Amino acid sequence: MPHTPRRTLLQALGASPLGLVLPAAADQPATQGATRTFVLVHGMFGGGWVWRVVAPMLRRLGHEVHTPTLTGLGERSHLLSAQITIDTHIEDICNVLDTNDLTNVTLVAHSYGGMVATGVADRRRARLRRLIYLDALLPRDGETGFDLLPPGMADLRRRAAATNGGGVAFPVPDASAVPLPADHPMRDWFIAHLRPHPLGTYDTPVRLTAPIGAGLPVAYVAYEGPPAPSIEPSRQRARAQSHWTHDTLPVPHDAEIANPDQVVSVLTRYG
Repeated sequence: MPHTPRRTLLQALGASPLGLVLPAAADQPATQGATRTFVLVHGMFGGGWVWRVVAPMLRRLGHEVHTPTLTGLGERSHLLSAQITIDTHIEDICNVLDTNDLTNVTLVAHSYGGMVATGVADRRRARLRRLIYLDALLPRDGETGFDLLPPGMADLRRRAAATNGGGVAFPVPDASAVPLPADHPMRDWFIAHLRPHPLGTYDTPVRLTAPIGAGLPVAYVAYEGPPAPSIEPSRQRARAQSHWTHDTLPVPHDAEIANPDQVVSVLTRYG
């Protein structure tokens, strides 16, 4: 996909001055080439809303796009509880695949969503055609989200959940920790939509019957503008997978908001 300035892309989508997409008519003609079915899995504190710009762009290219929200987050934040585990979120996505009768799916995972997508690929391999990890966590069998963090970060997150999350959730990070440019037009909107993330999804292990990726074609795209420290161990693990496709982008960790055109470009390239 040729590079187009972000402002031009947002204007073409009918974006508001704050960058919030007002999708154009759904009968826009698809571009030439194969159409795909994408299921996009969001990261920590997020929801299906994080793909607010990316999803319409993909649809205007003729693709089918699903943007589920994981239990306890986004518009499902009223379901937050101590009973939510990594298996809850894996089942969320498995149910999207099953109830919509989806096959030949390109499963896309951002950040924490890599924990979820890895488990989904293991359980629903037959419904998938490939995996795309966007600066995502990569668990092996029996590992928890805490196991994948750099030294010391797990303890910091546990303390934050205990002191400010009622022992149930990680509190929403301070605005200063949000990896979006200070002058980005969607920064305030993005921060306002973040919700506490269920603690149980990080302290319960992913159970796998096959290596990461379940034998599917995999592309791992690392974001390096700047790199998020919490993802670095997983980036290193991805680099060791010689049979995967590897790419990097000079974008911040929440590139689906900051650089949606570049995210769409890699999804259409590797999807």
